[in-house]
Amino acid sequence: MSKDYPVPSGYLEREAEVKKSRFIARVYPVSSRDEVREHVARAHADFPDARHVCWGYQIGRPGSAAEAAMSDDGEPSGTAGKPILNVIQHKDMGDVLVIVIRYFGGIKLGAGGLVRAYAGAAESVLSEVGRTVQQARVLADVELGFADEQPLRHWCDGHEGTIEDITYSSRVNARVSVPEVRQQEFAAFCDAQKLDYRFDT
Repeated sequence: MSKDYPVPSGYLEREAEVKKSRFIARVYPVSSRDEVREHVARAHADFPDARHVCWGYQIGRPGSAAEAAMSDDGEPSGTAGKPILNVIQHKDMGDVLVIVIRYFGGIKLGAGGLVRAYAGAAESVLSEVGRTVQQARVLADVELGFADEQPLRHWCDGHEGTIEDITYSSRVNARVSVPEVRQQEFAAFCDAQKLDYRFDT
């Protein structure tokens, strides 16, 4: 399980002008490729007449991200998505998406100018956005009797645990997420209640 790492604390937008081209930069916390697609689609919808909507993201721990990707969206290869992603990777921040929307102002910037403009736009939002620490969590599957559900919910309420999913048949099956630092406490609770549990590995 990954250790704690910083993620953006929320959404932020900044705008700059470079030789009459407008660069609108947005940063979002993201945890899946679907979220990335939604935010990129939203940018296209918000700025339907923009010339380019370029982006870069990484999900997971900085330095060893589980997933990362970028898009130049029609800009010359390597002049938009790569500079955005490079700035993200130097910020020691995970689960982050940066989108930069460009309105062409009539003056060509050249490859070097584009790299500087897109990197600068990414830097402008990433240097200002707040950071919050992503708490490492573990998942456990728990099988319990109906009478044990309330004590389980009570434990979760007091120990930052969440019940992600619960199903009822002859027994109750719960999928529980707990902070990694409380894994042993949760195991001790389950042992004391004589609950069957298994942590994801």
